[in-house]
Amino acid sequence: MIGFSKVAGLGVAAVAARGVYRALRSRDDAGWRRTNYAGRTVDLYAGPAVAVGAALGALAAGGTGRGRGAAVLAGLAAAACGAYDDRNGDHRRGFRAHLGALRHGEVTSGTVKLVGVGAAGLAAGALLKERPADKVLAGVVVAGTAHLVNLVDVRPGRAAVAVLALGAPGLLGRGPLAAAPMGAAAAVVADDLGERTMLGDAGAHALGAVLGTAIAAASGRAGLLVHAAGLVAAAAYGDTVSRLASSPV
Repeated sequence: MIGFSKVAGLGVAAVAARGVYRALRSRDDAGWRRTNYAGRTVDLYAGPAVAVGAALGALAAGGTGRGRGAAVLAGLAAAACGAYDDRNGDHRRGFRAHLGALRHGEVTSGTVKLVGVGAAGLAAGALLKERPADKVLAGVVVAGTAHLVNLVDVRPGRAAVAVLALGAPGLLGRGPLAAAPMGAAAAVVADDLGERTMLGDAGAHALGAVLGTAIAAASGRAGLLVHAAGLVAAAAYGDTVSRLASSPV
């Protein structure tokens, strides 16, 4: 059942994300424009817009104070790390590329992002759970979901649609936090699909981190183990996940 708190979370996230997106588009800053896979010029404004929307939506969605705090912390921290990579990134993708560079003494923006998002996930996990093992598992779920959403952000709308699909079971089941990333994603998905904007690392990581927090908050030890194992496998085969996500629908 979708209760009032979930509807509130959806609505606040959508309205906030849309409002921030429109405000940023009015600035028309060339530093926030990129060329997408098809050679079209798009903006990156959807990223900060969904980060703000998801954070405000989480605050409005109800649930425990620690859960809301974890969602806001994870979402905004992941967005900041993603934005750093968006602005300073060298376009290398995947753990192997960044760890390979690190072995040669080069700290890439992707490495900064991986470390930052991982730390944010662990901090969120520490807020969500009481037992040490559960804290770590929850942190893996939060950071892993952020990474998974970023992996599928290889074509217009793929990441936003993935968030809507992955969040739906949580929205219909226990816990209201899944409403926040879903509302934020819904606010920009049409512009993303229309190749007017893109989420970038900031938006994909923010949506994924808040969604991961919702999943972790609603899961017991067994659920955390299953989700963590699946997310670690997805990270290990990240190139395959991205290739499948980029295939024609």
